Amino acid sequence: MAHTKISLKFEKLFLMSKFIILLSTLMLMGNCSSKSTNPNKTDSINQVSTIKYSNVKLYLTKADKSELFSLQPKEIPIYQENTNISITVNPEITYQEIDGFGYTLTGGSALHINNMAPSNRNSLLNELFKWDNESIGVSYLRVSIGASDLDETPFSYNDLPSGETDVEMTKFSIEKEKEHLIPVLKEILAINPKIKIMGSPWSPPTWMKTNQNSKGGSLMPKYYDAYARYFVKYIEAMTAEGITIDAITIQNEPLHPGNNPSLLMEAPDQAVFVKNHLGPAFENAGIITKIIIYDHNADRIDYPISILDDPNAKKYIDGSAFHLYGGSINALSTVHAQHPDKSLYFTEQWVGANSEFGGNLKWHTRELIVGATRNWCKTVLEWNLAANSNLEPHTDGGCTECLGALTIDGNTVQRNVAYYIIAHASKFVRPGSKRINSNYSTELPNVAFKTPSGEIVVIVVNNTEIDKSFNIKTPGESISVSLDAGAVGTYVW
Repeated sequence: MAHTKISLKFEKLFLMSKFIILLSTLMLMGNCSSKSTNPNKTDSINQVSTIKYSNVKLYLTKADKSELFSLQPKEIPIYQENTNISITVNPEITYQEIDGFGYTLTGGSALHINNMAPSNRNSLLNELFKWDNESIGVSYLRVSIGASDLDETPFSYNDLPSGETDVEMTKFSIEKEKEHLIPVLKEILAINPKIKIMGSPWSPPTWMKTNQNSKGGSLMPKYYDAYARYFVKYIEAMTAEGITIDAITIQNEPLHPGNNPSLLMEAPDQAVFVKNHLGPAFENAGIITKIIIYDHNADRIDYPISILDDPNAKKYIDGSAFHLYGGSINALSTVHAQHPDKSLYFTEQWVGANSEFGGNLKWHTRELIVGATRNWCKTVLEWNLAANSNLEPHTDGGCTECLGALTIDGNTVQRNVAYYIIAHASKFVRPGSKRINSNYSTELPNVAFKTPSGEIVVIVVNNTEIDKSFNIKTPGESISVSLDAGAVGTYVW
């Protein structure tokens, strides 16, 4: 009887154990089932685990100024399959070599910079011209030969009393430039001796002109030799100051004689001046400074083409220069197509003082940084580097609405839209970089470069009124990105 009770007791314990094991198994299965039927949680875990990030750097400027050429701290995701627009970069297809990006250092710009306290001036010039991580790396400057309309008054380097002439240039002098322009150029060259400088005249000495006036008139043919000698003297005088002039244009805006100073110089006259006077004068003096023709708007490409069609003129010419106050930037590719052995330069575009930041950011980046370089230009230069809050100085009849890249009042510096437009290219696309192939989009105008150090640089502007997501694909690493409406991004690999 005792044995039977013990057996029943063990049987109950055995059954209870089996029940506990079964219940535990069912609970475990239930948990597994609930996990497998929660797809959102699983997908989220998988999604997070598969996102990978690139080492691409983004510098961003937004139309509302909330970002001003700012390095973005957020990592950029590596491309994953999507249906967004793709910009495809091909470094194997190369185009022109870049000489640089920058500004015109007018006499007025030099005046404001030179009048700053030495420490403030040094800090600003380093920010602009030093090629390091802290600066925007400006690499090209245009200066006026004599006065531009953004000097206080018109002048040349051989001004004489009425009725006098000096065809041998015995009275030639750049002494006036030693007050502001030359000291500033010397400081810039001390910071970066690789800066390239282009010189452009607004007018010859008045005694050489048909109207004996700084404004308008034409160069009298009997003074063509004297004016060629004037250019030679200029280059030699600047060289003596330690300043190399890499290139000259023959005349700023030769079809706009209404500025002060200015000169009307038709294409046939410029051709004669180059082939029979300036070219031979440079050759005889051993001057290697580049001769660049035209220096005016894209609506008259017939002007430079007609000169380049003359082989006796063409042999002395390095290329043609352009502004974009008229015409289409795409017209420059026609000049290249007809004379592919000659260079193209974009040398001037001004920003209106009362115009809107976002509109200028988009237009100038699309038409100049992207447009000019995609149409073979080796330089992109904004007009001008600096003015004060009153948009001074300017000549009587000169530009009264030209907003500098900088507004300088004493030691106070304000950075304006042209500062950021140029920075997006100049900081990374240093001289010697080459434009490389990328597909164009009207919604996302872009241009790509390969630098001498092997970096890939892609500059993109969102040309729409809405935020845009897109991809940039390169043979090495591709990324998925977005830009706010009207924003500009420089992407660096």
